[in-house]
Amino acid sequence: EFHEGRGPVFPDPVRSQAAVDRLIIPDPEETMPFVMETIRLLRRELKVPLIGFSGAPFTLATYLIEGGSSKVFLETKRMAFQAPEMYHALLSKITQCTSLYLQAQARAGAQALQIFDSWAGIWAPQDFKRFALPYVQSIITDLRRMTDVPIIYFANNGSTLIDHSATAGADVLGLDWRINIGDAVKRVGKHAVQGNLDPLALFLPGDELEKRIKQLLEDAVAAKGHIFNLGHGILPQTPPDQAKIAVDAVHRFSGR
Repeated sequence: EFHEGRGPVFPDPVRSQAAVDRLIIPDPEETMPFVMETIRLLRRELKVPLIGFSGAPFTLATYLIEGGSSKVFLETKRMAFQAPEMYHALLSKITQCTSLYLQAQARAGAQALQIFDSWAGIWAPQDFKRFALPYVQSIITDLRRMTDVPIIYFANNGSTLIDHSATAGADVLGLDWRINIGDAVKRVGKHAVQGNLDPLALFLPGDELEKRIKQLLEDAVAAKGHIFNLGHGILPQTPPDQAKIAVDAVHRFSGR
């Protein structure tokens, strides 16, 4: 179920081996044909690249284990630390589902694929390497076998994880606003980067917003490649005129 203001909600959380065993790995072409048809329709109509998308296995797992969103992720970490075999069995199933889903999007015509790890930042670096990163690496390895579309990996609140995120195998690393983009480029120079304006910076007065965007673009100039973006999702309360100011500023200051 999807509840407004709460996100995904699972009335029966997955917290036992029996519950893990009951999970099936569906064919996304059969269970979500509307997604693939939407991609095909958009490809016929759009004149800009179309990015496919999925949550990362760990982030998806948190909703299954917690039953919804969480502030402390008690049940998720308890399973990982106290029942690692069950945790890894669950993550393996989610990884297979996610890989098939992204492969189907690529076949339908997505021209890039983004893996979004909203809750990666709850882990200490050594635990991120053990409980989240390997599953992203597995998906990207699968994707490389069947498509050459660029792959973006975004680990939210991941400034302490960036050196590990850079080993995921993605072409582009998404960055949240909590790290200076120039500092990030110095650490992951072989990767292109995406980001990383604070979404709430869109509430700044127009001239201040333009100055901030100009500085961000200058800080990212040494990157192998830079896709301007927010450092997380745009908020529903954002005035559309402010978003237009940001887009226009990017075009003007990047010379494109």
